Amino acid sequence: MENLLRGLRRLVRRLGVDVVRHRPGGRELVRLLGRYEIDLVLDIGAHRGDFGADLREAGYRGRIVSFEPLREPRAELRHRAALDDTWSVLPYALGDRSGTATLNISGDCGPASSLLPMLPRHRAAAPRTAYTGDVLVPVRRLDEVWEQVTAPGERVFVNLDVPGCEAQVLGGAGQFADEICGVALRAPLVPLYEGGTLFDELLALTRDGLGLTLMSLEPGFTDPRDGRMLRCGLVLLREDGPAVGEHVPAQAAAVL
Repeated sequence: MENLLRGLRRLVRRLGVDVVRHRPGGRELVRLLGRYEIDLVLDIGAHRGDFGADLREAGYRGRIVSFEPLREPRAELRHRAALDDTWSVLPYALGDRSGTATLNISGDCGPASSLLPMLPRHRAAAPRTAYTGDVLVPVRRLDEVWEQVTAPGERVFVNLDVPGCEAQVLGGAGQFADEICGVALRAPLVPLYEGGTLFDELLALTRDGLGLTLMSLEPGFTDPRDGRMLRCGLVLLREDGPAVGEHVPAQAAAVL
């Protein structure tokens, strides 16, 4: 199987396709979610629903609320969530202010789309992600929709796939920031979007600002020209919650 995967990667490179998308919603993450009794995942920048689908495949059975403002990927996302009673979809981008904003549409139909201009370093490393257009989308603050999407007592984990806008989304949590029990995000090691927040600041924002503990650091977007990693994945969780190891929710039992 490993040789087959390597062969497939070589084939897609020869065809000129850049494999840059990292999908972090696997068994290791679901074990962490179970250990810290997470029962609601807010998937912000959900695109076609890969993250939610990976969580389900890995055994997560809690609620998922996905946010995706782009119509095309949201249609596939809704299709994926349609037969899942605990997976809902909302058509918003999230940020630090409500209203509307221009979303730049990436050539990969979603994952690299951003409210911020893409920098040449990103385009050179992954040409297929260059912007092909833009669209006006509705934007909400997280604290504006918090009570609509959460229930009392739920332990909330936030997955952020919002290139360059992670700090704005977290800033929009307002009074509910202390109720965020965990975060997954993609942290740039070099500037990829104009005005985007980099690794050190994102780590300080989540660890020092939100009081979370770094649990996982995963390789991500790498420049195929020189092998330099441009972005990595971070998972952080709040350790002052339920006693670790005393209880594992049924939703995660299948993977432990």
